[in-house]
Amino acid sequence: MTNISSDVAESFLKRARHSLRQHHLPRIVRCLETLSQKEIWWRPNPASNSVGNLVLHLQGNLRQWIISGLGGEPDRRNRPREFAERGPLPRRELLTGLRATALKATRVLQQISARDLKRLYTVQGLRVSGLTATQHVLEHFAYHSGQIAYVAKLKQRKDLGFTHLPGEKPKGRGRRHLPVI
Repeated sequence: MTNISSDVAESFLKRARHSLRQHHLPRIVRCLETLSQKEIWWRPNPASNSVGNLVLHLQGNLRQWIISGLGGEPDRRNRPREFAERGPLPRRELLTGLRATALKATRVLQQISARDLKRLYTVQGLRVSGLTATQHVLEHFAYHSGQIAYVAKLKQRKDLGFTHLPGEKPKGRGRRHLPVI
């Protein structure tokens, strides 16, 4: 792997922490808060996952790749259980678990360095650099965040205010807006 300067590494890690905690997590939280308990566990068909399953899956992924993979904690992930759950686990439990896991993952990302990003780790039986593991988690979190938002918009039949078209003013005066993606 090529050299990663400390400045580039810190910039990447800062952006990674922001993406997880300040960008995608608040959107998922808002979606969970708008959905009913029944809607959180709704599946459009047997081949699809519920929002609840996706939240459990995101927690498992963060724990395995960042907290265990980069942070060194034991990996106790049971990936099939994330998808087998049919709920309804309470919304509060899902929110508490996701927030705590995201906080712990960002703390790990706060502690690692440019050297750690270059280092090789074994995650899910794969040998990956810290940079690759972190990038994987960011993409994965964003991907499922979008799926969760889609279900929330579908079920609520309204715009959640996460984005707006260029030149369009954000809707909802006085409401705190999340960063535009």
